[in-house]
Amino acid sequence: MTMQALVLEQLHQPLLLKEVTVPVLQENEVLIQLKAAALNRRDFWIQQGQYAAIRLPAILGSDGAGIVADIGVTVDAAWRDKEVVINPGLHWGKNPKAQSREFRVLGMPDSGTFAQYVKVPVTHLVPKPAHLTWQQAAALPLAGLTAYRSLFTRAELQPYEKILVTGVGGGVALQCMQFAVATGADVYVTSGSDDKLQQAIEMGAKGGANYKQADWVASLKSQAGAFDVIIDSAAGDSVAKLTELAAEGGRIVFYGGTNGVINGIVPGRIFWKQLSILGSTMGTEGEFNTMVEFVEKHKLAPVVSKIFAFAEVNEALQYMQEAAQFGKIVLEIE
Repeated sequence: MTMQALVLEQLHQPLLLKEVTVPVLQENEVLIQLKAAALNRRDFWIQQGQYAAIRLPAILGSDGAGIVADIGVTVDAAWRDKEVVINPGLHWGKNPKAQSREFRVLGMPDSGTFAQYVKVPVTHLVPKPAHLTWQQAAALPLAGLTAYRSLFTRAELQPYEKILVTGVGGGVALQCMQFAVATGADVYVTSGSDDKLQQAIEMGAKGGANYKQADWVASLKSQAGAFDVIIDSAAGDSVAKLTELAAEGGRIVFYGGTNGVINGIVPGRIFWKQLSILGSTMGTEGEFNTMVEFVEKHKLAPVVSKIFAFAEVNEALQYMQEAAQFGKIVLEIE
């Protein structure tokens, strides 16, 4: 039995639409007929050769949602035909504080969601919230899990606090903003686009600043004073300014480092303010389940920027590279 899949065979080359063998199930595994898959920066970095331990050929894609088409011999039959969302973080391990050495993300080396079918452990499935479309459900997993752990496990965000989310428009940043607004916190954002700032405010942010403007730090200080929590994925030289914006006892969480090495920090600003500098990556199975429950309780929906046909994956990757999106980029799979 074969299926269509989008395969990366060589670095710096387009993904190819190919016929490949449908995955064979082992114990505790299920086969998902995918309805939609979402792109992540991870997919682009792998294509560009800027990711660790790349193994090719590979079916990329970490995010997906679909219907359980087949089950392994040890899987409860009640899962058959269920509409589900996939948790893409495999083998977290027993320590909730950090992932194990075996931890990996679906979509290289394991075959990912840029295909008609994917196999995953049944423990990595959660029923799809009924209020989400297939496209929204596919956009939720990686960004939602990363945002949830960053906000609530690492930063321990409280409803009465002020939070700054940088780079709003990206999938994780938008999920952070939505989750924090739903919690009741006062949320501020940054972006390099005034249009994205306005869209964020329309979604519940109290205010924001364009980081391309020289006075963006002063602007945020005038709007909010200082921030109890700051969530960032850029790092680089701007971190020194984030420590300036942090309140006494504040927490700064990094889930990425797009702008590279952190320079120019004044140590006294960290220890005198009693700041906590925290890192966060993905999350545990329990956090994933709780995150989906949170989404269902508050009837939240990930923002989908643009939907592409399955065969248009290379156009979708180009759209991602241009950084024009406000929200997630999704592939429809038929």
